[in-house]
Amino acid sequence: MTDISRRGMLQAAGLLTMGAVTGCASSRSGGKDQAIFSIEQPSIPIVGSNDRFPVRRIYCIGRNYAAHAREMGSDPTREPPFFFQKPSDSIQFVPPGKTVDHPYPTLTKNYHYEIELVAAINKGGKNIPVETALQHVFGYAVGLDMTRRDLQAAMKKEEKPWEIGKSFDMSAPIGPLHPVASIGNFTQGKIWLKVNGQVKQSSDLKNMIWSVAEQISNLSKAFELFPGDIIYSGTPENVGPVVRGDVMEGYIEKLPSITLKVV
Repeated sequence: MTDISRRGMLQAAGLLTMGAVTGCASSRSGGKDQAIFSIEQPSIPIVGSNDRFPVRRIYCIGRNYAAHAREMGSDPTREPPFFFQKPSDSIQFVPPGKTVDHPYPTLTKNYHYEIELVAAINKGGKNIPVETALQHVFGYAVGLDMTRRDLQAAMKKEEKPWEIGKSFDMSAPIGPLHPVASIGNFTQGKIWLKVNGQVKQSSDLKNMIWSVAEQISNLSKAFELFPGDIIYSGTPENVGPVVRGDVMEGYIEKLPSITLKVV
């Protein structure tokens, strides 16, 4: 074979290789990008419907009852509202009328309950006025903001973030969502939590320092709210520990109670 014919074959092979690479790149760029795996969307059942409410973010307000603020060493007359977040997959759904197993988490020896009203947002926005804030609420549920108190306290002492004390697996038990259209908005009503049948927390929603409307308004100044955001609206005084075997029952007036056994 002559040098000329050999060069011709090599050039032809090179062109074929380039065409194959180009064709491969074209087929990839022409296709639709896909996630390499799927992630389950956390959601909450809606009472009176087969639909579910997808959870985007979980916001929690801290120290929103004066007596609880004092028991945590804060002055409720001077402290502006502050918020922290839990991951959306920390949701643990608790059907009314059933006792659901709730796992005692790792790393803690001081695991605390906090009973709270939860507001679910279906209309987002920024800088939402207090006067129209409740128009953004889809519904309400009973929730628990479970807390690894010893880890939270250690982080406070070291001036580090609270996440390890607040944002862990199944740290946000919640009952079903009741739409505002059927239940109305909450400005008052009894709220309590029992452990093994004994009342531990008891107050009224009217004792919240910052109302649900004020919470939404303040949050929307710091974050743009979106449909799917839910807000844990703070807990009354007398938070305390549970151990394995304890049964917690949380209740808010007009809503069915939720019951969990620590395992």
